Amino acid sequence: MRLPTHRTPTPPGEILLEEWLKPMKLTQLGLAKKMGVDIQLVNGIVNGRRSVTAKTALLLAKVLKTSPELWLNAQMALDLWYAQQELKDEQHSRRKSA
Repeated sequence: MRLPTHRTPTPPGEILLEEWLKPMKLTQLGLAKKMGVDIQLVNGIVNGRRSVTAKTALLLAKVLKTSPELWLNAQMALDLWYAQQELKDEQHSRRKSA
């Protein structure tokens, strides 16, 4: 998996909203009901406050007829990008204080 170097990877919640919910005219509440989860879970993912877990990826895949890997890979790309930025910041801070 190659991470973009010039921008943050697209969050899974944005993918969910733009590629599935809007085209399907499916509300967050409607998706939550189909998944059998609380609306807060779907809303948290769409708004970037919650991460996609393996269980959530399986539920999304079942309801949206995708693979769970789609959702996990999107989450992993985002998590790796943020971790990479954090390491760069730490290295930069160490160089400044040395």
